[in-house]
Amino acid sequence: MSVPSPITPSPQPQKYSLFFVIFSLAIGSFCIGTTEFVAMGLIQEIATDLNVSVPHAGYFISAYALGVMVGAPIIAILGAKIPRKTLLLGLMLFYGLANAATAFATTPEAMLISRFIAGFPHGAYFGVAALVAAELAGKQRRATAIAQVMMGLTIANVIGVPIATWLGQQFGWKAGFEFSAAIAFITLIGVSLFVPNMPLQKSASIKAELAGLKNINMWLTLAVGAIGFGGMFSVYSYVSPILTEYTHADIRVVPIALAIWGTGMVIGGLVAGWLADKNLFKTIIGILISSALAFVAASFMMTNLYTAIAALFLIGFTVIGLGGALQTHLMDIAGDAQTLAASLNHSAFNLANALGAFLGGWVLSHNMGWLAPIWVGFVLSLGGLAILLIALAYAKYSQQKESVVS
Repeated sequence: MSVPSPITPSPQPQKYSLFFVIFSLAIGSFCIGTTEFVAMGLIQEIATDLNVSVPHAGYFISAYALGVMVGAPIIAILGAKIPRKTLLLGLMLFYGLANAATAFATTPEAMLISRFIAGFPHGAYFGVAALVAAELAGKQRRATAIAQVMMGLTIANVIGVPIATWLGQQFGWKAGFEFSAAIAFITLIGVSLFVPNMPLQKSASIKAELAGLKNINMWLTLAVGAIGFGGMFSVYSYVSPILTEYTHADIRVVPIALAIWGTGMVIGGLVAGWLADKNLFKTIIGILISSALAFVAASFMMTNLYTAIAALFLIGFTVIGLGGALQTHLMDIAGDAQTLAASLNHSAFNLANALGAFLGGWVLSHNMGWLAPIWVGFVLSLGGLAILLIALAYAKYSQQKESVVS
C-alpha cells in the first residue's frame, strides 16, 4: 500500500494596505522632490560657503540633473532581475547616503561629485515606485495610484523645500541636505514595513530591458514629456524676477506664490490621475492643450499681484498631470522594458527642466521682456502636443503594419 505524498499548500498572497504602500512610496518622492529643489533655494548660501560664484554654484544643480539622466537607464537595465521591493530599498539607501555625503562636502569638487552621484537613483526610484503602485492598484486605478505616489513630489514644493531652505538658512546649508537624508531613511522604514514582496515577471531580464531601446513608440512618448513639460520650468525658474520686476511685487511674496503654485500642482496631479483612469489619451491631449491656454492666460494676468498668483496656480494645476499620464501610457507600450521606460520618463522630465530653464533664460538675455518665458511655455506645450500626435499616428501605423504581416 503506497502512502500518498503530502500536499504542499500553495503560498498565500502577502497581505498589504494599498494606502500605506502608496503613502510609503510618496514619502520617498517627497524626499527626492525636497532634495532636487532645495539646492535652488540655498544656492547663495552654498556659493558663499564654498567660495564660488552663484553661477558656478548652479553647476551643482546641473550635476544632479545629469546624474538623473545617466543613472536612470543604467540602474533600470542592471536592476532588471532584482525584486522591486529590494531595488526600492537599495535605491533609497543609496540616496540617503549620497545626500549625507553632500552634507560633508567641503570643496566645490566634492560637492559636484556628490550631487552627480545623488542624482543616480532619482529616475529609477520613481519608475519602480510607479510600477509597484500600478500593479497593486490594478488597471482600473493605476493612473490614480501613480498620481498619488507623485503627489509627494508636488507636496515637497509646498512643505519640504521651504522647511529644508529654512533649516539651511538658520543652521547652515548642510542642514537642508541632512533633512533630506533623514527623510530617505524614514522612507526605508516605510517601504520595508508596508510594501509587499512582489515576484519578478518571468520575462524580466537585462536583455529585455535593452531591447526597449529599439522601441520608437517609447522614445516618442519620452519626447512628449521632454518638450511638453519644459514650459513649467521656463516660468518656474524665473518666477522671482517676473513677480518683482514685471508685477512689481515685494520679494517676500515669492515664497507664498510658489507655495500656491505647488498647491495647484498637488490638486492638478490628483485630478489628472483620476481623468487618466477614465480616458488616458484624451487626458494627455487635454493636459497639453489646457497648459498652452494657461500660459496664454498668464501672459495677460501678470500685471496684478492677485491675478498673477492665480495664473501661477493655473499653470501648476494644468501642467503637472503630464508626468503621471505619460508614465501610465509607457506601461502600455514598453513591452518587457517596463523598468527602463518608467525610469527614463524621469530622465525626460529632467531634460525638460534643463530645456525650459535654458530657453527661459535665453529669451530674457535677448531682451524679449519678462513675459517671454511664459510664451516659451506656450510654444513648448504646443511642441509636446505635436510630438504626441506624431506618436499616436506612428502607433496606429505600426499596428496596421503588424496586422498586415500577421
